[in-house]
Amino acid sequence: MGMHVVDVQGQHAGHLHDIIMNLNTDIYPKASELVIRRGKEYARINWDEIIYIEQEVRLKKTVDKIIFFKEMPKADFTLRRDIFDQQVVDMHDQRVVRVNDIYLLCVENQLYAANVDVGLRGIFRRLGWEQGIDFVVSRFKPQAPYLTREELIPWKATQVLPKLGRMKSVLKLDVAKNNFNSIPSAALADIMQDLDLFARVSIFKSIDASLQTRVFTDMTLDFKEELIDQLTENEVAHLIANIPADEATDLLMKLPRERSQHFLDLLGSETNKKLRKLLSFAKDSAGGLMTTEYLFLKQDATVEDALKKIRENIDFPGTIFFLYVVDENHKYLGTTSLRRFFTEDPQKKLLDTCYPENIHVYTDDHMEHVALLLERHKSSSIPVLNNQDILQGIITIDDVLEELISIAWHKYKEKL
Repeated sequence: MGMHVVDVQGQHAGHLHDIIMNLNTDIYPKASELVIRRGKEYARINWDEIIYIEQEVRLKKTVDKIIFFKEMPKADFTLRRDIFDQQVVDMHDQRVVRVNDIYLLCVENQLYAANVDVGLRGIFRRLGWEQGIDFVVSRFKPQAPYLTREELIPWKATQVLPKLGRMKSVLKLDVAKNNFNSIPSAALADIMQDLDLFARVSIFKSIDASLQTRVFTDMTLDFKEELIDQLTENEVAHLIANIPADEATDLLMKLPRERSQHFLDLLGSETNKKLRKLLSFAKDSAGGLMTTEYLFLKQDATVEDALKKIRENIDFPGTIFFLYVVDENHKYLGTTSLRRFFTEDPQKKLLDTCYPENIHVYTDDHMEHVALLLERHKSSSIPVLNNQDILQGIITIDDVLEELISIAWHKYKEKL
């Protein structure tokens, strides 16, 4: 950028201002045009009109044949506008990075964007300070990694993030879906939380509904609340209805009461009833921590029935590793796990594979009691009963940890 541009006779034509890229070429974008600047005027130069780019840009035409305009030429995708200082997802390391410089590769007189530079050195290079900084570092610390390590990411391992208002000019949504679907939802949630709000919303809306639900589930409450402010009421209602019940409850409890009630009214009757029940419990109680999404079978079920139940619920939002046995009135009888019955005779009663100790808590038990039981019995989940021993839901270890970490953090902050 800023390179001297001369015409076929060697006369000054301007300076290189930007490079227009074609995103539809194989893996690496190929330069299709240059944008040169002369004072406050701009001109587009087709790649076929360039003799070479070395220490300068030499054109095949004379200056008088170049048409300049007062405004910057419009283009779908350029390096300066769309890549420099922009946020890019590194698909390999699953992180969001800032582009400080771009490595271009010249092959058979064609220019390609090969790598993005996300290192500190890239900033100094763009500012024109690289030689000076390199000299100072080499004098005082000649073995510094800064002098030899380049933080480059291959273009094929990145995905440019869309921007609201001109999404179609920066990103093909079908490409984005394919790339983002390959990232675990928890990692994608972390990536999105590193973005500014508008990029976060753009990415969220570009992925399919199933992935949206998983990513939304893995976001922190603060980011959930911020995101739903940018979505329609129906989109929010769909998310609340499809994420785990305990996650939905936590979100609804965090929202103002009027808004929470409004979203509940948009839900189906069964989901509405289930969430209202969970909202009736204190947040730090077993009832407030539990989810109503669990797999259960009746007392006459066999191992074969249990395996069939798991196969039919592979995409179940709750845990499928633990199954709960209940009687005809849904009274809790015992807990078993896939590990305990997987190798048993298919006709064996599932109740006979249950753990010998019926570890459970009641809806009004305090969170600390739940945590102590989970730790003492080295279990990752525990059933929650009412006073009539009717199974109400289950609590998983991650829900308890989330609350305990939050409490510990608040106590820690008070000491700072």
